[in-house]
Amino acid sequence: MYVYALLYIIIMSLISVDAFTDSAFKGNPAAVCLLEEEEDSNDEKWMQSIAAEFNISETCFLTPIPNATSIPRFHLRWFTPVTQVNLCGHATLAASHSLFSYASLDSNIIEFVTLSGVLTAKKVPASTASNLHHAQSQDGCYIELDFPVDPITDFNSADTSQISDALGGASIIDIKRTQIGGHLLVVVASGTTVTELQPQLDAIVKCPGTGIMVTAIAPPESGFDFYSRFFCPKCGINEDPVTGSAHCALALYWSKKLGKCDFNAYQASPRGGVLKVHLDEQNQRVFLRGKAVTVMEGCLLV
Repeated sequence: MYVYALLYIIIMSLISVDAFTDSAFKGNPAAVCLLEEEEDSNDEKWMQSIAAEFNISETCFLTPIPNATSIPRFHLRWFTPVTQVNLCGHATLAASHSLFSYASLDSNIIEFVTLSGVLTAKKVPASTASNLHHAQSQDGCYIELDFPVDPITDFNSADTSQISDALGGASIIDIKRTQIGGHLLVVVASGTTVTELQPQLDAIVKCPGTGIMVTAIAPPESGFDFYSRFFCPKCGINEDPVTGSAHCALALYWSKKLGKCDFNAYQASPRGGVLKVHLDEQNQRVFLRGKAVTVMEGCLLV
């Protein structure tokens, strides 16, 4: 008789979080992986394999930085199913929610050391985000992310037909290119155009830029300032449900067009998501506020 033993080693804790929503199965899902050892955070190939296994828009990896400052600090990295990215809003919100909910932190502020510099997340009272459209706070607070502005430049191409065709023949008003993400910011005629858009993903792959964010002024009756959707099949994300980092460019664009710095924004993907956005033009920062919901907890066994 043979006895077979299966040996599993717990590598890390895992939390699945829906971000920029207060309801499960809405907003944007992210896998938050909590590492204990600094050397684990240097194995990029291993991280990419895990992100490919989860096959959702973002998987992020957190590693604590001991005794860094009086404010808790963590290394934070983000991976799509096929590549590492420089900046991700919804996975940062998911990571912050996980730490505030499950880690023993003596602080309402967290700092993340990332490829885009040091980012902060903090709890803010519901009263300071009271005009967040349709948001309902269960714990009396939201999470605010402090991100860099993503500068936008003119898209130097007279031929927009390729992009219009890739977006199902949508009439294009304006096109910009973002600096950090290298995406195209495409403005279309109306919020209805955004919601009814039928993207041609094979054609989007052939377009310039890493991904395409499509945006328009929201319908007046919606209570929002602008709508958006985001398509990035080159990074393994056909449509990202809610893209916090995209709003680092969208806030800058709509601030110039609407003459304001505070926005209620809606990402009109099938899952949908709500963001409260503030542009600090002087310091070139964008503040994103939202809620998040834990939908699963576990651990990775290898």
